[in-house]
Amino acid sequence: MSDQCSSSSANYPSDCEVMEGYRTIAREKASFENYPERRLALAKAKDIRLMLLDVDGVLTNGNLVYTGNSEESKAFNTQDGFGLRLLQEAGIDVGVITARKSEVVARRANELKMRFIYQGMPNKREALKDIMKVSGLRPFEIAYMGDDWLDLVLLQQVGLAIAPANGVREVKEVAHFITERKGGEGAVRDACDLILAAQNLTAKLLQKYRNR
Repeated sequence: MSDQCSSSSANYPSDCEVMEGYRTIAREKASFENYPERRLALAKAKDIRLMLLDVDGVLTNGNLVYTGNSEESKAFNTQDGFGLRLLQEAGIDVGVITARKSEVVARRANELKMRFIYQGMPNKREALKDIMKVSGLRPFEIAYMGDDWLDLVLLQQVGLAIAPANGVREVKEVAHFITERKGGEGAVRDACDLILAAQNLTAKLLQKYRNR
């Protein structure tokens, strides 16, 4: 925070602190836009109304853990979850399309109040077709994030293709945006932040949480 802002004794930040926060966001966004590939990603993110995700390697680190009772265990990142919540608060729907089936995934998706939950979909193209039919959205209004070959069919159709840092080479080659972090370690939050920044929603949402 700038030394020019006096500390606020109240529970809420002073006007000076709020404005300094906005300036910080603007500086970070300006730095973000300095790279051509990031400018392209921001341009494509402006129209996004739905964010779809693969699960293993995106919402998780890709590791599969089985207990002695043949039950499956997965770890999810709380910052990813909060990023998806912010998208929803901004009016942007979220969902998952995964080739595997898991009760753990169903539970997490329901916790996050995802609109679209498609599991057991080795042919992800069919899931996307159904989602577009139900939602009325067009491909350029949809973002998809995946990390492996099964995701290529969707990444090449949607308006914004996103890969986590741990994505395989072929996925990164078609992605418009590659996150700084790996799947299960904040990659989804990076993608959410991109969309919010592109639609000039970051400052408004941030102020809402500062004033709670």
